[in-house]
Parts: sequence; structure tokens; C-alpha cells
Amino acid sequence: MRLGIICPSEIALRRFMPALQNIHEFDFVGIGVCTPEERFGNTLPEQSIVDSIMEAEHEKAKAFINQYGGKLFEGYKNIVASDEIDAIYIPLPPALHYRWAKIALESGKHVLVEKPSTISGSQTLELAELALKKGLGFHENYMFAFHQQIADINQLISDGEIGDVRLYRIAFGFPRRAANDFRYNKALGGGALIDAGGYTIKYATMLLGESARLRYAQMNYLEEFEVDIFGSAALVNDSGMTAQIAFGMDNNYKCELEAWGSKGFLTTGRVLTAPDGFTPTVTIRKGNNEEVRNLSADDAFGKSIHKFIDCIKEPSIREQNCRQIVRQAQLIDDFYRLALQGNSGSSQK
Repeated sequence: MRLGIICPSEIALRRFMPALQNIHEFDFVGIGVCTPEERFGNTLPEQSIVDSIMEAEHEKAKAFINQYGGKLFEGYKNIVASDEIDAIYIPLPPALHYRWAKIALESGKHVLVEKPSTISGSQTLELAELALKKGLGFHENYMFAFHQQIADINQLISDGEIGDVRLYRIAFGFPRRAANDFRYNKALGGGALIDAGGYTIKYATMLLGESARLRYAQMNYLEEFEVDIFGSAALVNDSGMTAQIAFGMDNNYKCELEAWGSKGFLTTGRVLTAPDGFTPTVTIRKGNNEEVRNLSADDAFGKSIHKFIDCIKEPSIREQNCRQIVRQAQLIDDFYRLALQGNSGSSQK
């Protein structure tokens, strides 16, 4: 299959393409650079600003092509409509996912989109239904979910290493990034919830199962930002098992799972962000005894791309995957609703 990429983004260059090199089912065709109209809409800034930004985008694309080959497509519409392309990878800011994924699906292209799939449950549902109607693969790239360490942790718990689980805690946060980072831009779909928070919700539902639902949700803001900066929540399932989650993007770095059991507890340190080849560890404490064990190294990005291939090839896998993507988007919608309903302690915007 022939694959193209919208936008020469950092994640496409740094993570996607190295993983793609080891996947023989795809041939990389090229990368799309937006037109000024696609970038700015009908309100173009001064020509000098337009020229500077477009030049920078073209330079990034040329560097991309120099390293990985392929051709440059002028305009996102041209690459998604091209007869040279069978599948599209979309690593744009979240607010742009819906528009370009929809155009790609309508053009008969399989779509791999960075997380979150869109910024609303209704948009995600529309894309999933369109993909299923057209028999096209549609996959959201929460790559951590495919890392072997997740299965390793599940096996430790299943084997009774910490006894019966009483509580899960998941935390993911990172220090403040540059002021121009899209995560702090409301118009681009910024906010801690749909960025870092999405990971914690995704993992919580993997641990709790299909009956997982939110019981409370808290979003917190800082005066200098127009988006939520940190938050927390609790999810429960029909068995009463609870997962507490916390996230943020002006935080000391944390990327942890804690599973607290009747006989001990385990903690991890890179459960959502382990890169290719990195060997994660788990710490198991029972009473005064502490043991650190290695978990499996893996290429989670590559395995996520293979899941995309499975969605393209197998209708049953495609349908199941679309249900999971829609469920994730609906839970984020539920989070917004609960946070706005009852959390008077937060400064809401």
C-alpha cells in the first residue's frame, strides 16, 4: 500500500518514519505541505509572515524527504486526493484531525490519525461511521496500548503477585512547553485533558474493561492560559474497581501506574511513553521487601501501525477498533460534562 503524510511534524519525523521503515506493507510516497489558505483560512496575515511560515514548512519537508525519500505535495487537499496514495497518516494538531480525516476518507483513503482522533465525540462517531461505510481502515494512534510491557504488567497482576487489586492509579504529566506549542492553543484543540489526560483515560478503560465510566472529573486552569492545564478523575466499573487518574502539562514529569493490592503493590515509571528499544521496569513491594524487575522492550509505534494494517485488511477488527475509538471520545466528552457540572473549585474558562 502507498502511504502519504500530512504535515512534516516532529512526531512524523522522529517516531513514525523510523517505525515505518520496518513495515513492508507500506511504501512511503511523500509528504504534504499546506497552502497558505489551508494554514490561515480567509484571514491571511501580512505577506512577509505568510512567506516566512511557508518557507519554514517547505524546509522541514525537504529535510524529511532528504532523509526518507518520497515527494513533496503542495497542499493537503492534493495529497489526500492523489491517486498515488492509498493511506494517510495525520499528525496535525487535534482541532484539524476531523477536517482532514473526513476529506481523506471521502477520497477513499485509509486513515491513521494521531491521538486524539478528534476534539468531540460526535466528530469521532461521524468519522468511524464513514470509515465503516466505505470499508476503510481508521485507527487512532495511542501507541502505548500495544507495548508489550502492558501485557507483562497484566500477567504479573493475573499471577497474583500483589494479591487482589484494590485500586489503580495512573498519572501522566510533563513540564511546561514552549509558549507556541499547540497544546496551549484553544483554537488548535489544546488542553491537558485531550492531550495527557487522554492517555490516562485510555489506560484506565483498558484496566477496567468496557463497563468503565467516570464518577467525578476535575479540570484546572491557570490565569495565563486559555486551556485546561491539569486535572484528575476517577473511573469505576460494574465490579466496583476504581482507577484514579491525574494529568497535566505544567507539572513535574510523571508517567506512572500504581496497582495497589491486598498483598503488595507495583509501580512503573514509563508506562505510557516507552520509546523503541527502551527497557521499562516495574517495582514490586510486599511489606518491607522491594524488587525491581525488567519488563519487555518493544516498538509500540510499529505495532500500532500493524494494528492499522489489520483494520485495513479485516472488517471485524476494523469494527472493533472503531468502537474503541468512539468510546474513548465519548469518555472525554463525559469528562468535560462532569467537570463543568459540579466542580466549583476549578477556575473554568
